[in-house]
Amino acid sequence: MQRVAVVSGGGTGIGKAVARALAAEGCRVAVVGRRVDVLERACEEIAEAVPGAEAVPVAADLTVPAQVAAAAEAIGELGPVDVLVNNAGAIVTPPAGDDLDALAAAWRRDLDTNLLSAVLLTTALTDRLRRPGGRLIVISSAAAQRGGAGPHSAGSYAAAKAALHGWAFGLARQLGPDGITVNVLAPGYVAETEIFGAGWSEEFHARKIADTLVGRAGTPEDVASAVAYLASPAAGYVTGQVIGVNGGAVLGR
Repeated sequence: MQRVAVVSGGGTGIGKAVARALAAEGCRVAVVGRRVDVLERACEEIAEAVPGAEAVPVAADLTVPAQVAAAAEAIGELGPVDVLVNNAGAIVTPPAGDDLDALAAAWRRDLDTNLLSAVLLTTALTDRLRRPGGRLIVISSAAAQRGGAGPHSAGSYAAAKAALHGWAFGLARQLGPDGITVNVLAPGYVAETEIFGAGWSEEFHARKIADTLVGRAGTPEDVASAVAYLASPAAGYVTGQVIGVNGGAVLGR
């Protein structure tokens, strides 16, 4: 029976690479995101790259409960979910002002975008996860391990990503008896993504590369390869772990 995979934030960057990798492993892939045109283009690219692959766009704002519920219903038509990859997230624009109201609004946006989106989608699909054998993978960030760069947006991004870790540990305990594994991947500097795309200086990119031990930027495919392993039957004894994909910029701890 063909496995079903769900990838949130699957229209660009890491998410698209993950969706493509899972399609190459023979999964039917639901590619979830907010922008219909981006999702459709990603699904077309996956079909071209992986002959015979089935990639289905599912449009939803994962911070809106009603849209998440509708997305879960659409995904349910594909069958039981074997792999759920919570990849959706972004660094939110810094506060529009210096007062506490602006700060609170910015932090809530970051928490909604990076934490609540994963919580809502996972909760909506929990009963649909295959038992035994389901794989739940959460994409965090090295920022969760080393901290953000400041008290505003960077700090809230790191805090939201760090919150995913504790949440995932609880899910691992909850779902382990059902034969479902739950793991976190924490990428570091990954080029060719919207977070590290246009707008950053050459000096910034050079510093990020110098921060690694392997002397290069990460790629979306680096993260996708790690996801493919965790999603495979070979990773059935790996659960409740945070695995860095960062070129050595953050050492294991």
